[in-house]
Amino acid sequence: MKFYFAPMEGIAGYIYRNAYNEYFHGIDKYFAPFLSTSSGGVRRMKEFKDILPENNQGMYLVPQLLSNRAEDFVKAAREVQALGYRELNLNVGCPSGTVTSKKKGAGLLLDTEKLDNFLYEIFAQCASLGVNLSIKTRIGFYDVEEFEKILDIYNQYPLHELIIHPRTREDYYHGKIKPEAFGYAVRRSKNKLCYNGDIFRVAEYQKLVKAFAGTNMVTAVMFGRGILRNPSLIDNINEDRDCPDWKKIFAFHDRLYHDYKEYLSGDTNLLFKMKEVWLHMVNALDTGEVMPSHFISEGQGERFAKKIKKSKNIYEYDSVIRELKYYLGIH
Repeated sequence: MKFYFAPMEGIAGYIYRNAYNEYFHGIDKYFAPFLSTSSGGVRRMKEFKDILPENNQGMYLVPQLLSNRAEDFVKAAREVQALGYRELNLNVGCPSGTVTSKKKGAGLLLDTEKLDNFLYEIFAQCASLGVNLSIKTRIGFYDVEEFEKILDIYNQYPLHELIIHPRTREDYYHGKIKPEAFGYAVRRSKNKLCYNGDIFRVAEYQKLVKAFAGTNMVTAVMFGRGILRNPSLIDNINEDRDCPDWKKIFAFHDRLYHDYKEYLSGDTNLLFKMKEVWLHMVNALDTGEVMPSHFISEGQGERFAKKIKKSKNIYEYDSVIRELKYYLGIH
């Protein structure tokens, strides 16, 4: 099974990817947060900077495009291909209201005829570019019953792979995963599949692999919030132990802190960025199955989570992190 790093907008840019890639191994493909397209190609140079090869050395990166017009997609694809990339991903999954209101991301699922025509034009025009195209999708906009028609459309095209997040757009990230929809894809898809969604623990990964052990259709699993919560999750899976490696996580944290300090302007921006990182990682601090029993019994996870959140400046934040390291025996 291959392991993929999800394209998480706002946090998993090249600074995060490079720090992560230094300390954690086992990721076969990193997917960059989406690049918005326009009539001129890639719309924002800041987004384009995120995929520059010099900013992503030592990793296999797949740029992702957000588009609903074939001409815009193809222009952007040419720009990306000129950088040396031979694989692209189309975003048909972003549930953000600002995206779906423009009939992009998961908004494409509202009109399956438009989706079909869009894909037809893309494959007709991209054939000469020499790039493989994959799709990251949800299973519908309102209801799981929409997925049968959506999958029929995808089956008409030679996708490099189909990455399925088995939620509807209306589920956002909070509704329950629909494993039956992914199971339907395993039985009916003509393209290789990658599973994405709610893999936070080793046991959840093992349950998924066991469920689809009898098929060769599922070739990869994509991890998003699970890695943000526990950056050592892939190591844990490979070692079959459900425990964050806090020593390695803090080495990663310290490099991330240093790199963001060099990149961002001022301590306030640095503080907000590190709090954003901890917004996910604090979930691992208060989990009895993966933390020392005394840490949980004494309520330390909740205490440190609150102290990080309430840090008013970078000096308070640094003090909290030093205390947390000491408490976990990391010196």
